Amino acid sequence: MKKNIILIGCIAIGISLAGCKKFLDVEPKDSLSEKQFFSSEAGFQQALNGVYSQLASRDLYADKLTMGFVSALAQNYAITSTQSTIPLVETTKLNFTTTEVQTHVSAIWSTSYNAIAGLNKILENTVANRSVLSDSTYTIIRGESLALRALIHFDLLRLFGKEYKGNMNAKAIPYKKDISENAQVPSTSEQVANLALADLKEAEDLLIKQDPIVLNDVRTRREHMNYYGVKALEARVRIYIGDKEGAKNAALVVVNSGKYPFVTLAAAESTTNRDRLYITEQIFMLRSRSLIGHTETYFRAGTLLNTKLTRSEANFNTLYETPTSGPLAGVNTDIRFKNWIETDGGLKFPSKFWQSSNTVISTARLDQYVPVIRLSEMYYILAESAATVAEGIAYLNTVRQNRGLSPLSTTGSQVFLNAELLKEHQKEFYAEGQLFFYYKRINAATMQFNTTALTPAKYVLPIPDTELQFNPNY
Repeated sequence: MKKNIILIGCIAIGISLAGCKKFLDVEPKDSLSEKQFFSSEAGFQQALNGVYSQLASRDLYADKLTMGFVSALAQNYAITSTQSTIPLVETTKLNFTTTEVQTHVSAIWSTSYNAIAGLNKILENTVANRSVLSDSTYTIIRGESLALRALIHFDLLRLFGKEYKGNMNAKAIPYKKDISENAQVPSTSEQVANLALADLKEAEDLLIKQDPIVLNDVRTRREHMNYYGVKALEARVRIYIGDKEGAKNAALVVVNSGKYPFVTLAAAESTTNRDRLYITEQIFMLRSRSLIGHTETYFRAGTLLNTKLTRSEANFNTLYETPTSGPLAGVNTDIRFKNWIETDGGLKFPSKFWQSSNTVISTARLDQYVPVIRLSEMYYILAESAATVAEGIAYLNTVRQNRGLSPLSTTGSQVFLNAELLKEHQKEFYAEGQLFFYYKRINAATMQFNTTALTPAKYVLPIPDTELQFNPNY
């Protein structure tokens, strides 16, 4: 059992299998090498970096949980059955019993729990080997690890759990806080949310003391689960469970920090080094050095046009509400439409992942990043949780005006605000994965570009067969 645990840890922290073999052969053999690995601050940091690398893999946030699988679930792409070279045909149809969907689901599940195993091993050793860590290193390593554990479990809940409000007591997923391989009774949706919030509270209490982002260092800390990332994730969890007041308070901490200015028009429209991801607005993002390879396969024209993830020009005009008549016919001032939808090979593509960089200095690069939580989501949460409709529309207008749109009248109704919030989520999170989770949270009867009536079951991904086979507790 102990050897198996170490192997799980090796996989989770990103060490090669060959490296694991050497890792296991270090003397003395009966104690393996875990004690030696976590005997220095460098070892802890290497372990945490390995988890970040795993999160930035294609099985998680560098593809499936962002621009790939989950965006296809949200109908972001027009994919037909003739496009057999894209493994998302059945995903777009929401055919969850197909081999295609189950393959994606299994990869997300197994990679997520491997990463969680790595985090649990780190957390266990921050206690067992506390003496090798300085106060600042202990605080940051443990704080980030707790918050990442909450992030992964919460996204698993959003995929595999039922609609929250009416199914709080339904079994959802196991919330793993140890590295045992024994089958665990799945936590209910309410338990998962509460356990995630507990992890985030401990992470907050730790990171507020030592996180450099609280003082000054914003850019490099965006690539780590930092203090404000913790508060942003808390806001996301609380709005999901219906705690609007708690969500508002958490989101305000981020917004009022002043750490995340909206992208400037000059940066968004630059012809030499365009900021397509709005880097200054990223609260937490992941760096994937291999991102350009598969995003160009998805979002660039080439010889295999039937491998592309896109929609028609007419669809994009509908998405971003381009006027079709009147004096402004064909004129769209939304900087997302003007700079995120571009032409390549005669086709229109979402171009936010075309990002290039004119520097090799890692802290100054604009490319290789995947958004996980961005500033605009905090404003949408504030709009949704506002005490009055006028206040909600005012928060929404802050985003709209920073995207080049005119403000909405604050005299609208709640129905009007809800409709505008939906449209903003559709525009802002195109090809980022968050739209599917929003549709699920509001229990949308249909999705944009798919008028088929949806049942709540269409928002619940199947637990992988490999889990059901070995865990009789569902």
